[in-house]
Amino acid sequence: MAKQITSESPRTPPEQSETRARSRSEPPNADDHLAIRLWLRLLTCSNLIEAQLGQRLRQTFDASLSRFDLLSQLYRFPEGLQMKALSQRLMVTGGSVTGLADQLEEDGLVQREAVSGDRRAKRLKLTTIGRDRFEAMAAAHEQWVIELFGHLPEFDQQALRSALGRLRNGLPDLGRTYSPKS
Repeated sequence: MAKQITSESPRTPPEQSETRARSRSEPPNADDHLAIRLWLRLLTCSNLIEAQLGQRLRQTFDASLSRFDLLSQLYRFPEGLQMKALSQRLMVTGGSVTGLADQLEEDGLVQREAVSGDRRAKRLKLTTIGRDRFEAMAAAHEQWVIELFGHLPEFDQQALRSALGRLRNGLPDLGRTYSPKS
């Protein structure tokens, strides 16, 4: 039996081989949509990870990712946060924060406190039960994230973190408005 001769070296990584094969069969500007494909891949991965974490939080702690995120913010600020600051940090409406706060207060995980100098403002703070519950959730959450990324070697995880950091540093802040280039 004759050995098949290929133009690829035995050491050529599969992605390079795939790119070369694609470049022979696609028009010259096929990579013009690389940024779109990358964005879709990031979005897909983010959605898959978020769905897994959300499902595990619901099954293990009867909590949503929204609840986890709010508790996480309060955990970082033991003195509590005003509702407006929470909504800004979570990038959600004040009404969403109020709804979550109502549920968490009913469950005994947070408490509202008056803000001196502003009769209308309220500060939200974790209770002892809320702090203990969040610590258990955070420990499980971290293990789940480690598990979900576990199939990637540490080198790949570091490279991905670095590349995403550079991407983040090049993106405009949320406060800026979009101005199309002329």
